[in-house]
Amino acid sequence: MTEDIEKKKAIIEENKKIKRLRFCADLTYALIAQGDPSIDEAYLIIESLKKIALILFPGKESTFNLIYGSRFRRLLMEKYQLH
Repeated sequence: MTEDIEKKKAIIEENKKIKRLRFCADLTYALIAQGDPSIDEAYLIIESLKKIALILFPGKESTFNLIYGSRFRRLLMEKYQLH
C-alpha cells in the first residue's frame, strides 16, 4: 500500500515538472518568435531554458536536445534566416 502511494506521489511530481518545463519552453519560444532578441541573445535564452530543464531533470541533456533541439533550431533558422 505504501509503495503504491509513493509511486503515485512520484508520478504526480514528475507530471508537475513536465508541465513546468513545457510552460517554460513555450514561453521561451514565444519570447524569441515574437520578440526582437539578437541571435546571440536568442541562444542565451535557449541555454537558460536548458539549464532549467537540467535542474528539473538532472542528466537528461540528450533528452532535452532530442525533444526541444529541432524545435528551437527551426525557429532560429526561420527567424534569423540561417541556412
